[in-house]
Amino acid sequence: MSAIWTRANEHWNELADLNWMERNLGTVRPTQREFLGCLQGERRGDTVAVDGWVPARNMKRLMTAVTGDCSGLARYVGTFHTHPYLADAQNLPTKQRFLAPQDLRSFEGSDDAVALVIWEADSVDAAGRTAAGSVLHPVAVVVR
Repeated sequence: MSAIWTRANEHWNELADLNWMERNLGTVRPTQREFLGCLQGERRGDTVAVDGWVPARNMKRLMTAVTGDCSGLARYVGTFHTHPYLADAQNLPTKQRFLAPQDLRSFEGSDDAVALVIWEADSVDAAGRTAAGSVLHPVAVVVR
């Protein structure tokens, strides 16, 4: 997942000639695109163990949004997606360090057990669903 994030953001700082709005909307020359992965694993009570992932089918990658299809995937438990670096007025990186409100609304409206967002090669935020169906955010992520 870290490698996907790195590739998706490798040109984040190549927009110095654009104004803030053009940089952050990505309408002139988008240099990053979000990525959607389908997580595979199993639920063990209120714990979700993820042991694999595949790219979403029919992915539509935009600078600040992504869509795709994970339906029918064996052992499907949820999704992960990347958040791009955006540049501030000085062309320095700003990081969206959390699942955005629209990310949480999408998760709440799904049957997924987990939703992850990666905003840096080693940084992740997660929401989870209990066995009873309640949504929890944030939830701890343990990498083994």
